[in-house]
Amino acid sequence: MNPWIIAAIIAGVIILLVVFLYNSLIRLRNQVRNSWAQIDVQLKRRSDLIPNLVESVKGYMKHEKTVLENVTRARAAMASAGSMSEKAKASNMLSDTLKSLFAVSENYPQLKANENFLQLQEEITGTENKISYARQHYNDMVMAFNTKIEVFPNNLISKTLDFKQEQPFAATAEERKNVKVSF
Repeated sequence: MNPWIIAAIIAGVIILLVVFLYNSLIRLRNQVRNSWAQIDVQLKRRSDLIPNLVESVKGYMKHEKTVLENVTRARAAMASAGSMSEKAKASNMLSDTLKSLFAVSENYPQLKANENFLQLQEEITGTENKISYARQHYNDMVMAFNTKIEVFPNNLISKTLDFKQEQPFAATAEERKNVKVSF
């Protein structure tokens, strides 16, 4: 067989391999971005529920001004966050302030009996669960993408095409602490 034909076949196979790899990297990167967008949708939903929650709680928790201010500040930080890492940090802060608000609400029986508050609490809890699921999915997509760009021979091509690792959504130090349960 002619050496030029063999060289052309090898070059064609290499080109097809690079095209296939490039397309798979683009597909995975888009899945990572879509996963982040799904988190963003749930963060927006939670943020939209907060003003109604604060309004329904204000009348009952007049002496808990600090808790309400913390929730409002955390929501403002969430709204002004730009990058993914800023949004992640603000989201964790907002989750923490909501937990403290719900914990303090236990001291107000009339509030716990308020239908509007209970509905908002249920919606926020459901949204928090959706955020948690979306974070898991995002982290799965990030892991798949990062693995794809790190393994040989993909790493040679991904570096050449300037694909960078994505950062997973990590738990805060506060979230990693063991929960103390006392009976």
